[in-house]
Amino acid sequence: LTTNIRGGEGMELVKRAIAGDERALLKLLARHEDTLYRTAYAYLKNEHDAIDAMQELTYRALKKIHTVKEPAYIATWLVRMMINICLDMKKKQERLVYNHEVELVSTDQQPFEIADIIAGLPIEQQELIYLKYFQDMKNGDIAQLKKIPEGTVKSRLHTTLKRLRVLIEKEEL
Repeated sequence: LTTNIRGGEGMELVKRAIAGDERALLKLLARHEDTLYRTAYAYLKNEHDAIDAMQELTYRALKKIHTVKEPAYIATWLVRMMINICLDMKKKQERLVYNHEVELVSTDQQPFEIADIIAGLPIEQQELIYLKYFQDMKNGDIAQLKKIPEGTVKSRLHTTLKRLRVLIEKEEL
């Protein structure tokens, strides 16, 4: 995630954004828009919510950009913030569903979809699968993003993949 801002112009833009230059921040968000939108869409699974998440990210980034300690990892910081926004939105949606006592009933006519099975995993495991296989992040980058040792990432991925296999086998029966 850091390779696309290395070099003079990109790093200068990041430093200006951190210093409070709103135009620089908006340019930075535009550069990373595709990755950030794909992240939001993968978590929230619809365009409307993904756009809402992008708007929330812009707002939060404007308020919090001064807290970035390492300019080289601005893309990681933005993705982490987007993931947090998506998790907040999903929690809010779950509370709404629960509060209105809406019952989601699955039927046998629904097609087998891996996204639905992944959605059945705990949020932490969904996040690992998403980062590793949808964002093609290396274990070391995930470890840095999550602030955990790389060995922990490997063991959690192993556990998550085992659980996913079990869920897929159940779905196929």
